[in-house]
Amino acid sequence: MITHVLIADDHPIVRDGLRFCINRWGKNIEVVGEASDGKEVLLLAKDRQVDVFVLDIAMPLLNGLDTTRALLREYPGAKVMILSFHRTRSLVEEAMRAGARGYLTKETASQNVVEAVREIAAGRFYLSPDVAKVMVESAFRGHGSRPEGSGALTPREKEVLKLIAEGRASKEIATLLSLATNTVQAHRKNLMAKLDVHKQTDLVRVALREGIIEP
Repeated sequence: MITHVLIADDHPIVRDGLRFCINRWGKNIEVVGEASDGKEVLLLAKDRQVDVFVLDIAMPLLNGLDTTRALLREYPGAKVMILSFHRTRSLVEEAMRAGARGYLTKETASQNVVEAVREIAAGRFYLSPDVAKVMVESAFRGHGSRPEGSGALTPREKEVLKLIAEGRASKEIATLLSLATNTVQAHRKNLMAKLDVHKQTDLVRVALREGIIEP
């Protein structure tokens, strides 16, 4: 299955670099559009299939965060990755509140853009390694303790976590628990936020560590 990507950045050299990396290493990933500002993104989204939007945070006319909000209002299932030179915790948190599913720094984009697109296209969240490091260090400084374990989860969230860790897809989980698929996806997002993890493999590790599933 082909993953269709739209790249938006006001610097042509950045778009060229991302397109080159995706074309070279992104098997089954196709760049279907490029934009230089947020308004152009919204126009392109109307007439082509896009699975993952890669948006610069500081575009003219409509910045990446406002573009993300606008996309999600129009297309609630849109998957957005924010691209930025900056990796402060406040910016990352603002991007996630806006609805982004990933945050990638331009410094590491050439090494990580393909992995990031694949993770987000698969319905998971992604932070580039340098951003993840900042977020973890900030969390430990701010709270002085490790991230919350499964004790902070509701019984339903534990049920969803167990099924995710067993490798079941959202649609299957929805059927097993008599839930809407959107509800399962919301549980997945809440689990990642509560447990401070960003990949499905991290959820599996938490489930194993907490005894929710057997090794």
